Amino acid sequence: MFAGRMTSFRTHMKEAGIDVALITDDDNVYYLTGYYDYLHMEFGRPTILVVHKSGESLLITPTIDLNAARSAAHVDRISAWNDGMGEEWRSELPKAVKTAKRVGIELDHMPPVVRAYLDMLVPVENLLSATPILAEMRMIKSAQELQMARHAGQVASAMMDAGRDAIADGVPEFEVAIATSQAGTRKAAELLTAHYDDSDMSPNTHFLQIMASGDTITKTHHRASTRIMKRSEPVFLCFCGMTNFHRFKLGFDRTFWIGEVADKQQEHIYEVAVASQAAALAELRPGVTAESVHTAYAEVIQRAGFEYPFRCGRATGYSFLEKPQLVTGDTTVLQPGMVFAVDGSVSVDTFRAQVGDSFIITEDGWEAITEHPKSLDAVIL
Repeated sequence: MFAGRMTSFRTHMKEAGIDVALITDDDNVYYLTGYYDYLHMEFGRPTILVVHKSGESLLITPTIDLNAARSAAHVDRISAWNDGMGEEWRSELPKAVKTAKRVGIELDHMPPVVRAYLDMLVPVENLLSATPILAEMRMIKSAQELQMARHAGQVASAMMDAGRDAIADGVPEFEVAIATSQAGTRKAAELLTAHYDDSDMSPNTHFLQIMASGDTITKTHHRASTRIMKRSEPVFLCFCGMTNFHRFKLGFDRTFWIGEVADKQQEHIYEVAVASQAAALAELRPGVTAESVHTAYAEVIQRAGFEYPFRCGRATGYSFLEKPQLVTGDTTVLQPGMVFAVDGSVSVDTFRAQVGDSFIITEDGWEAITEHPKSLDAVIL
């Protein structure tokens, strides 16, 4: 799998006139080599993947992570560097770019300290962006990636079920977060054991639980707190950060109420949110543009008298945000094998309702990979 990706990347490099590429984005390093979970710029320790269009692939990584690199990285050579010894990570770069006429980099992902050093080695006019190449390569998922997507959906659904069951009058938000994390981890462990042979891949879910209740409901990315939930309050659960199975990410969220809906206007807002997602799904299929899906969703919301909404969705995969996005201006034509998070959402000053799921684009439409009821009766707990 990784060898095939590297070969394809080199082919695209040649077509783009790139002699050597320096890859520093975590997810792209994993996509090309299988190397992951190293600590790098967070602790001032860069990891750099060097790919020559016709030569070797070289992974420059801290000595502290050398054993992990040897175990996971599908590369021709590994160069380990240690803190304070010699030129550290800089020692290999002059040789790597010395004869290159064009060097491909990830403009938005290269750490500033690495970019500053590279600017001393390569004239700025000789630098090209390698980001579009990898973004295009990663749009269409392989069969293995689609299996991960479906399994990620099972993990997300387990978390949603557990979160729903934990919501109740008098319960603090953080208890819901504990329940979702445990359920997701157990489901992930079950799937890893049954279907995968990477013994180092952790099943543990991570990322702070996105949820909001009561008067915090309009805070889209509010984290679980010590707030005590009460009867008739709305509760929002989002797993867009926590759904990360075998490094594959999805989007998934729901709005609930405890016992009853006290404010009947909230029912109407919720129904419009659900209808907006349904309109997007009616448009979602191969051959349409990404922006047309957003248009269908936005029209429902605006016809109901609400403000123009944020993007309808985004492609996901090994990154939380991939190409394309379901938003005005993105004219990418959808193709089978793409994976999207697709939302329905309406916001007003005192309330917001959101429902979101993830889907695989198929030959004739889409396949849902997250499942949870969204009818009004089903979300009143």
